[in-house]
Amino acid sequence: MADLGLPVVGVPKTVDNDLGGTDYTFGFDTAVSIATESMDRLRTTGDAHGRCMVAEVMGRHVGWIALHSGMAAGAHAILIPEQKTSLEQLCEWVVSAKTRGRAPLVAVAEGFALDTMAGVHAERGLDEFGRPRLGGIGELLAPMIQERTGIETRATTLGHIQRGGTPTGYDRVLATRFGMAALQAVLDDHWGSMVALRGTVIVRVSLEDAVGSLKTVPQERYGEARLLFG
Repeated sequence: MADLGLPVVGVPKTVDNDLGGTDYTFGFDTAVSIATESMDRLRTTGDAHGRCMVAEVMGRHVGWIALHSGMAAGAHAILIPEQKTSLEQLCEWVVSAKTRGRAPLVAVAEGFALDTMAGVHAERGLDEFGRPRLGGIGELLAPMIQERTGIETRATTLGHIQRGGTPTGYDRVLATRFGMAALQAVLDDHWGSMVALRGTVIVRVSLEDAVGSLKTVPQERYGEARLLFG
């Protein structure tokens, strides 16, 4: 619409946090908080029954929710679309946690695929935009883990529960700051821009910078989390 000459100012809102030009989008912190609380509950039931629990969270192309919620919940493995992982490596992490007396917890993004898979797991056809309707990778992995390790494994798909509920305080403040900054951009006739968060400062970036490419999880961020696996 901006390219057509319409006066547009963008505000970054997506739970996946995959928008370029901004450190964080509002909605992301709330989704991470819901996923973290859910994984905490899964760890409780896993501890009670000595099971491996697999929690599937949102993340079609990027693994920000899985990474943050998995780290927060102390997951023993985090699987994201940006990182190909073998079933052997996954089971090694699970067995390592079990050997230490833990109930293994695996956080997996819906867009994750094992290194032996040709593509993402999409058994439910296409959505209204013609994209694969994701969901079910957790249910696919659970029996594989159980068969290979002998550890009883259950999977839970959080799905759209991550999108609902009451926003966190952080998201409320961030959305308010974005709204104020967007209004100021309108008053300044700064069309074709998007308000964004850089560190703790609200800035303006071009819409091209915002939508030009997906903001994926960098290798170094995944490397930090991987130190905690197993």
